[in-house]
Parts: sequence; structure tokens; C-alpha cells
Amino acid sequence: MSFPIARRAAAQGLLGGLIAAGPAMAQGYPSRPVRLVVPFPPGGGVDAVARILAEPLGTALGQPVIIENRAGAGGAIGVDSVAKAPPDGHALSMVSPGNMTAGPVVRPTPYDPLGLGFVSMLARSPLLLVCRNSLPAQDLAAFVALLRRQPDAIRFASGGVGTGTHLAAELMNLRLGVRMVHVPYRGTAPALTDLVAGNVDIFFSDTSAWPMVQQGQLRLLAVSSAATWATSPGTPSVGSAVPDFDISNWYGLVAPPGTPAPVRDRLAAELAAILARAEVATVLGRIGFDPAPMPPDAFGAFVRAELETWRAVVQAANIRAD
Repeated sequence: MSFPIARRAAAQGLLGGLIAAGPAMAQGYPSRPVRLVVPFPPGGGVDAVARILAEPLGTALGQPVIIENRAGAGGAIGVDSVAKAPPDGHALSMVSPGNMTAGPVVRPTPYDPLGLGFVSMLARSPLLLVCRNSLPAQDLAAFVALLRRQPDAIRFASGGVGTGTHLAAELMNLRLGVRMVHVPYRGTAPALTDLVAGNVDIFFSDTSAWPMVQQGQLRLLAVSSAATWATSPGTPSVGSAVPDFDISNWYGLVAPPGTPAPVRDRLAAELAAILARAEVATVLGRIGFDPAPMPPDAFGAFVRAELETWRAVVQAANIRAD
């Protein structure tokens, strides 16, 4: 037997052993504390959702869930550390569009997003299409009409090239067949500051823009998701005026490649039960998110579809990493 064949046979034998051991592993899972990697610094939305869920998940599992913030490379460093961990469910990572779907089609990641062990989507919120108060369009329909008449005159802000806030506006360009002018910033905060000052026209912001809307500093034209946003149920969706437009900011949970399905199913079931609690929904609502549990297979299919959407947008807009 040649060395490559022997190595392949050994790998197949190991994989077969892991599959066979899956149910038994799930019965004794977890056998020690679970490490939950948040691939961003403390204080952001991903970190907040992780901290809301960690304690009740630990109680349900019978082992502590310990949060480890491991930031860098747009969230790729933390996810990669879990991708390389033993596939036993004791290392998990929070994920989001930036390190799973929108980001990887612009900047390659050291891991294959579709090769990870999908556990569950956790929470989602729309992006908020906000505009400067002086924009001569009082509602979504008026804005779309203005955009069709003068696309080159509309300047859209983003939190950086290839971010979800960038690709959302490029998706609008693609669906309407127009071309707004991109003005990238280094993050959401400076983009919002310049929008309030009137230096740009619109921004697909995360929900951190909501207090500025409430204070009258910005105007909310629409939300990016087709589903009603509970925080502002009267706000229309972008999709009501733009064909085939339904996107959201979401957070989910993954495990290392090869993590047995029974382990991932157990985690998904516990998380679904936690997210169904009224008090958890209330706390998530305070940061602009709605519970969105999704079983492993459905979560994987969702990520696969979103990757295809953003790949098409990146190709159409000829977006290059900066």
C-alpha cells in the first residue's frame, strides 16, 4: 500500500470512528466547561448576545460556559481557533455575517465557512436604512424615486469595504440597476457621525443608529428584513420597494468541523428552549435583536444561500479588499 493510500485509509478509519462514537459522546457531553469564543472585543453586539445566553446555557448543560474574547482580522482569528479545536463540542464560536458570509467573499478566511459544524442561529435584527435629515425624500418610496432619477448624486456610507453595511447598499444598487457613490469609513460610529453632519446621504446601519432616530438626528426610511421589526413595527421593509431584498444582521453559533450531530443537536435544542423564554427575548430586544433559533441543518442552508447572495453582489460591484 502506497503512503498516500495508507494515509487516506487511516483518515477514513478515524472519521468512521468519530461517527460511530457520536451518540456515545453526546450522552456524556459536556464532560467539562465549554469554551465560547467571541471573535470580537467585549462590548459589541456579538459579545452582548453571548453573555445573555452563556449562563442559562451553562445551567442547561450542567457545565459552565466560559466566554473568551479573541478578536482580530474581522472576527476570523477567533473562529479559526475553534475550527482547529477538537471536535467534541467543548469549544464553540459566535459567528456573524462578517466572518461567515459577507466578509469571506471579499477576504479569504483560513477556515471554510461551510466546513464548520453548524449549531444554530441565535438572534437577528434588520439593518436600518437611515438618511440625513436634509435629504429631500421623506419616505422609502420617495427615496427610491430619487435614487432612480439621480443615482450618482446619492452618497452611501459604510463601515468599510466588504462589510455588511457596504454590501447591503451594493445589493440595492444591483436590484435597482443603479449606482450610488460609496463612501467607506472605519466602522459604524464615524459613518453615523458624518451622516448626522450631512456629509453623506444614507447608511445601512446596525441598530446602534436607533437612538439617533429617536432623538431626531436621523430619519429611518426602512428596515432591511422582510419581517417586521418589533422595535419599530410601523417601519416598512426595503423589500416593499426594492425587488428581492431581504437581509439581516444575525449572530449564530458554530463548532469545529466534524463535531458529531448529536452534540450539535443537543446544543441547538437547549438554545431554542432558552431563546423561547420571555425574559430572554426582552433582554435581546433592548439591544435591538429578536430571538431566531434555527436547527443545525437549516442554519447551514441559510449560510450557504447567503454566501451565494453576497458572492453575486461582490462580483457585480467588482469589490476588492482594501
